Amino acid sequence: MRAKFPRRQALVGVAVTSLMSLGLAACGGGGGSGSDANTVTVWSSTDPLVFAGLKKEIVAEAKKQGITVDMQRVSDINTLIMTKIQAGDTPDIAMIPQPGVVADVVKRGAAKPLDDVVDVNTLKSTMTPGTLEAGTIDGKLYGLLTSMNVKSIIYYPKQAWDKAGYQVPKTIPELEQLTAQMKSDGQTPWCFAMGSGDATGWPATDWIEQLVANYGGADTYQKWTTNEVKFQDPVVKQAAQEFEKLVLADGNSAPARSGMASTDFTKADDPMWDTPPGCMMLKQGNFIVSPDFMPSGIVKDVDKNIGVFGFPPATEGGENPVVGGGDLSVMLNDSSQTQKVMKIMANKQVGAQAAPSSSFISPFTDFDKSLYPSDLTRNTADVAYNASTFLFDGSDVMPGQVGAGTFWHDMTAWISGGEDLDTALKNIDDSWPTS
Repeated sequence: MRAKFPRRQALVGVAVTSLMSLGLAACGGGGGSGSDANTVTVWSSTDPLVFAGLKKEIVAEAKKQGITVDMQRVSDINTLIMTKIQAGDTPDIAMIPQPGVVADVVKRGAAKPLDDVVDVNTLKSTMTPGTLEAGTIDGKLYGLLTSMNVKSIIYYPKQAWDKAGYQVPKTIPELEQLTAQMKSDGQTPWCFAMGSGDATGWPATDWIEQLVANYGGADTYQKWTTNEVKFQDPVVKQAAQEFEKLVLADGNSAPARSGMASTDFTKADDPMWDTPPGCMMLKQGNFIVSPDFMPSGIVKDVDKNIGVFGFPPATEGGENPVVGGGDLSVMLNDSSQTQKVMKIMANKQVGAQAAPSSSFISPFTDFDKSLYPSDLTRNTADVAYNASTFLFDGSDVMPGQVGAGTFWHDMTAWISGGEDLDTALKNIDDSWPTS
């Protein structure tokens, strides 16, 4: 049985969070723990293999400067960091996966600005466009993207695709044409399922986010995530209708619409590896290429078995944003030692130890791509590097009761037939907190 991907770390139980808080209180961090002045604590909840590679590298680089780094992998850092702020016992640096949580940390006065710590001008010229903005609050940089996840990705079974002679679409209309061509060839075009326990529905919200970004552009997308643009806005409805046209229409997806919510998302790609394939395209984040989610025989030789292309723009030559996520390094203690570690984490080659053996993708466009383990990973990174801008996963930016609540729930209800689209969009708008 495949492992379940913990996409929303906030879903970890309160009991686990409490235990983590108690267990880590003794080792503490920079916020009044009384730790060795030459020791810098760093907390992260990132993927274990990514974490191991980053830890090895950061610890070694800091040691050269006479600094000991105590880097710990913790559960549910989003909740845990708030608990530790209240207790006055934070780590020196926290790698936080949600911009909204970074903003909350800043609001509580716990984060230190990075503008005078790192070379912002150099970062602007070397990082993927949009990544610095993700950690910028009120004009100051507080969160530096250290590892990047790319979600604007479509995977396909390479050998069957090449045999059929399919071409990578350059626009959404061409993606529609390809979908229709596959269907006329007797193929099921899309692999899609959205079951995920309490988080059921998030794969659908990823689709909506992608299409809002492509149809509305970066500015509209950002306003949508902050409620300046409503869910009932025509661009959001257009996105949902396009998703319905491509994926939800009869015969366009395996499983059928009626079974999407009850089928775990980890099984969505299963039919893709049948002979002949039971579905031909899967939109998913780069985390999915793992033995936890795909057959080990497929993952063993990804360049032979798996093809990839970026989700196409609405029009050829038009705005081409990429939607994704990642871990934002936030400085909670501005000691000279902590600042030196932040400089290490701002180096364009950070991740050199993580890249060869994990899903790590650097946010730096001039990162040494030869370090990535496959052409598949290099092509995935290029989707982000060549994008017009990088946009953080919208439901991770929205308030939790919306992004991880009604957005998931009402998209599931709409797809499963419990609500019509207009009702679903209105329900999400009505759920937005008033303050």
